Amino acid sequence: MKNILFVDDEAELLNSLRARLRKHRSDWNMTFVDSGEKALQELQKQPIDLIVSDVRMPGMDGGELLTVVKQRWPETIRIVLSGYSEQAQVLRLTMLAQQYISKPCNAQQLENIIERCFQLHSLLSSEKVRAIVGRVGKLPVMPKVFARLQEAIAQPNINMNTVSDIVSADAAIATKVLQIANSAFFRLSKPISGIKQAVTYLGIATLRNLVLSAEIFEQWKTPKDFPQFDADRLQRHALMVAAACKSLTVPGQSDDDAWMVGLVHDIGYWVLVQESPMELLQALTQARSTKVPAYEVEQQIIGATHAEIGAYLLGMWGLPYPVVEAVAMHHTPQRVAQQGYDLLALLATAHSLLPKHGAHALLDELDVPPPVDESYLAGLHAPFSWQEAEQRVEASQATL
Repeated sequence: MKNILFVDDEAELLNSLRARLRKHRSDWNMTFVDSGEKALQELQKQPIDLIVSDVRMPGMDGGELLTVVKQRWPETIRIVLSGYSEQAQVLRLTMLAQQYISKPCNAQQLENIIERCFQLHSLLSSEKVRAIVGRVGKLPVMPKVFARLQEAIAQPNINMNTVSDIVSADAAIATKVLQIANSAFFRLSKPISGIKQAVTYLGIATLRNLVLSAEIFEQWKTPKDFPQFDADRLQRHALMVAAACKSLTVPGQSDDDAWMVGLVHDIGYWVLVQESPMELLQALTQARSTKVPAYEVEQQIIGATHAEIGAYLLGMWGLPYPVVEAVAMHHTPQRVAQQGYDLLALLATAHSLLPKHGAHALLDELDVPPPVDESYLAGLHAPFSWQEAEQRVEASQATL
């Protein structure tokens, strides 16, 4: 049974939630408290899987509470329930919570988000690994790309296509933009998965607040425990896969969605480089010496693969399920019963057809089998042959 803690100083709201969520009492053990101080007492008494907290409360407010939870219990899923309407404040709260829900609260929406979060738990069974992801609030960005974005945002006559292109060049910036676009404060009825759509939907005022907030982004720093880490190589690989994915789209599929899933498919490495560099280096060193696929060694040493960690982060940040599934399974797509040529098939095929020198984000050429082959693509009744896929991917790499 999952333990959920609701924190709000409005007794009427707590009573309403208690009544509405009573039907889940056989699956969820729910505790309702009216202050941050009482919430901390509950957290100290028992493990809490998920916390839903208001922001404006007397004494310890929600921001202070979630800061403590993030530091002491990072494995606990954090959801903000707030009446704040200022965009700058909402952007800051995305650093503390994985999800943001506006007041007045739509109870069905809250139920859906909680259920989705618990479904994602199945991706990462290790509490230790969930804590690694739970500590992440911001992701490091490439300095040159971020400088270009700052310059573009500062122009009096801003070209939104230019801004979209810049955001599409950095996995960390794109992931944060998509998280904010999919937060309940901004969210449309249908989740947003395309970068250009997210940029257009958020608008220039939100993007300017995002870029100007020193709390949202940070620049890459080489970890002391991983001195040979190459951020440029990691970013290059993401762009190679994004271009390959875009080249493999067919009528009815979005080029923007395809580019996005390729760009963020290894976002788990952004997390591991920050939070577990020693374990990541150990896994990569062993993969290189044993010629075993890196994701298999990561599972043994870290407790999860970079793909699962990235998918968990994206899911917690509200990205659509097809994207989460594609990122989680791009090394092992056969584990999923696919009905056709979807985002996962597109990503796995693109990854398999990369040139050897760019086939892995952090390792040199490895003599390990690719995720899929010609029989996989044929089995999905893809609208083109493996040979045509090879030609498309080869052409896509020439433009980088």
